[in-house]
Amino acid sequence: MSGTNLKRFVISVAATELVGGVLGSALTWSSLQSWYPTLAKPSLTPPGYVIGMIWTVLFFLMGSAFYLVWNSKKGLRERSTSMNLYGLQLLLNLLWSFAFFYLKSPFYGLVEISFLLVAISVTIISFSKISKKAAMLMIPYLLWVCFAAYLNFSILLLNM
Repeated sequence: MSGTNLKRFVISVAATELVGGVLGSALTWSSLQSWYPTLAKPSLTPPGYVIGMIWTVLFFLMGSAFYLVWNSKKGLRERSTSMNLYGLQLLLNLLWSFAFFYLKSPFYGLVEISFLLVAISVTIISFSKISKKAAMLMIPYLLWVCFAAYLNFSILLLNM
């Protein structure tokens, strides 16, 4: 990996971890300590430390996928579209933390995660036109967000 490629890889992963991990955690921290433990949750809810580890790995995979698209030799227009879609889904990921945890609203979280799932799917389709590997790296994220949507929906129902 050349110096430029390494720099792009580090930026791709670090930016994703920063937005998803650091900013997302900042929005959730106080609710994780006070509000979230009081909620009834479905039996499939994993422990918090497992969720944190999974997100860290997913953000790494997502950042790696972004790097493959950014570093591709495909046309600028295709890459720009894909990179913008990636930014949109990353923003929506952050907004889910805001809606669910910061606003303490499983309802708004469920509405928002629905948009997130669409954005991830569209991003994967766009990535697949540039790099099949990048698209594949996004699949675990899509599956995890589907599971998160199930948890969100269940929490909404269990706490009405």
